[in-house]
Amino acid sequence: MDLAGKKILLGVSGGIAAYKSCELLRLLQKKDAEVRVCMTEAATQFVAPLTFASLSKCPVYLKNGAVEARPFQHIDFPRWADLYLVVPATANVIGKFVYGIADDPVSLCFMSCTCPRFVAPAMNVAMYNSPAVKRNLETLRSFENTFVLESPAGELACGEVGKGRLLEPAEIIACLESAEETRENDSEVSSSTSTSLRGACDEAIQNKISEAAQYLQETAQLDLPASAQGVNVRRVLITAGRTEEAIDPVRYISNRSSGKTAVALAATFLANGFDVGVVAGPMEAEFPGGVHVTRVRSAQQMHSAVLEQMKNVDALVHCAAVADYRPKVVATEKIKDSRSQLILELEPNPNILRDSVAAKRGDQVVVGFALETDHFAEHAKEKFEKSGADALLLNAPVASGSGFGFDEVRYALIRRGLPIPEMKMGSKLNLAQEIVDFVISKCSSR
Repeated sequence: MDLAGKKILLGVSGGIAAYKSCELLRLLQKKDAEVRVCMTEAATQFVAPLTFASLSKCPVYLKNGAVEARPFQHIDFPRWADLYLVVPATANVIGKFVYGIADDPVSLCFMSCTCPRFVAPAMNVAMYNSPAVKRNLETLRSFENTFVLESPAGELACGEVGKGRLLEPAEIIACLESAEETRENDSEVSSSTSTSLRGACDEAIQNKISEAAQYLQETAQLDLPASAQGVNVRRVLITAGRTEEAIDPVRYISNRSSGKTAVALAATFLANGFDVGVVAGPMEAEFPGGVHVTRVRSAQQMHSAVLEQMKNVDALVHCAAVADYRPKVVATEKIKDSRSQLILELEPNPNILRDSVAAKRGDQVVVGFALETDHFAEHAKEKFEKSGADALLLNAPVASGSGFGFDEVRYALIRRGLPIPEMKMGSKLNLAQEIVDFVISKCSSR
């Protein structure tokens, strides 16, 4: 099967292997396929929908819907697709496929899909070998136009060894590239077709896996550090989340940053071939697989981590909401509630943006963030000049339904030497793409 130009619907169910679907999506795009994503609610606990939305450049079909979603996605998405690929497929969702239960986006799309359907199981070996799963997989193989990609034996996420491991993304690509040839050469589309397909997949994996794995290493850049890959890959470091400045062992000063913008940035940089590192304070949003995350809590910890890690990157994007001040004295025991007035003396935290600009090489690109609630252009211009950054993303969480915890924000990207543009309302994905495009242009000119 030539994947170029194919419209592929990717269904993601709730297993630990869901992070590999991010790699698979990018590999499909490298093959010039167009990909949309649907997810079960459980899958969103493993990979944030924003990750798939950023990579696919399309809203994800979720059970609870989204602002951009249409009311008939369970019909529209399958009709749009040339191919439906369920990766990973849990024991639960496989059971739904077999018994016609359609109560989430992945099972709804399976039921209404008329194009070829490929299912890649992933689960613990005990579940995979259970009589119920064995029966369900056998039944699923008998469905017309439905193919089960066998789970090889290997080390599982739980540490056990046995069948149930998800095929690697490069192996799935090899199977797909062999699939159509097999279906065309077989005179009947039946359970025997599925058997032939499985044999073709096994042969394809053996013949193509070395080539596909090398392709994954050179283009996807998700799991190995760039230094280990021996290729000239651009590296970016992103600060994310918020910081927490301790008052006593149980209280702290912080803010409401969810980390959604940083996740959109990380996913978009990944989609554009960057090796992505993150220094992250506390946050609710989750990063896609392949992002190298260093966890910190305070502004001082983030300052130290950034100045150390920035030595090895081409670009640095300061997206974290860093506390400007911290308590001068931190109580060693919980401050008792006496209902009397409590006075906290604060001292300034280090300015991570300015210190990183002072330490940067001439070939590095630094982008800062400025959150303002009034006199936007005036305050942003002042901060931009003082920072010395190459660009500053001005954002204002003042409109209803935008800013902290939401998918949209009012923003403007300020570039050195250009007038300050008008602020606009847009998605955090669009914001991320503007920053990535700017970084790529600056890196290419240096």
